[in-house]
Amino acid sequence: MDATSLATLWATIALIIFLAIAVYIKVPGMIAKALDARAARISSELDEARKLRDEAQQLLGQYKKKRKEAEQEAADIVAAAKREAELLAAEAHKKTEDYVARRTALAEQKIGQAEREAIGEVRASAVDIAVEAARALLAAKVDAKAGADLFKSALLDVKAKLN
Repeated sequence: MDATSLATLWATIALIIFLAIAVYIKVPGMIAKALDARAARISSELDEARKLRDEAQQLLGQYKKKRKEAEQEAADIVAAAKREAELLAAEAHKKTEDYVARRTALAEQKIGQAEREAIGEVRASAVDIAVEAARALLAAKVDAKAGADLFKSALLDVKAKLN
């Protein structure tokens, strides 16, 4: 046997002794336990991650639902505000029309009253002019005393008929 074969033989024997000692003190079992523990830890972390993902999906669904409800509520509020604005505009329009109608009626009443007052003033002026003309005619035709008596009776007569 030469030196390289002898060194290879002793290296092989040392390797076999090392492996026997490793098996004797249960190193493969410890490695297997460590790998099993790590696999279990990874599996539990994966389960936890799945659980967290499911919770996140549920929260996302709840938030989407709440957002949709909030959007619907906002749309309802806008629609209610539009209806209220339309009602207020219609009410303001009606009040304006009522105000214009009242002002028109009041103006017509004032015009009618002014017409009646004007007619009354014209009649009074006509009576005064007629009385003055009658007095002047009678004064010219009748003597003073008879004219005064006649004028008084005619004046009383005219006043009684006009009132």
